[in-house]
Amino acid sequence: MSKSATGFLILALLSGALHFSLFEDTRVTLPLIGCGVFAVLFVLALVAGRKIKFDPVLR
Repeated sequence: MSKSATGFLILALLSGALHFSLFEDTRVTLPLIGCGVFAVLFVLALVAGRKIKFDPVLR
């Protein structure tokens, strides 16, 4: 996992934990929106960080 993917994962977990610890009765808050954004960025960083090796010699 790349450093950016790790950072986005940590930010998503922290903002999700902040939402659940501060706001119990409200549905959509800024930390919850941030959690969703960081989760999407985490998935994009995982996809962008994949190393696809191409072997032109077929054996």
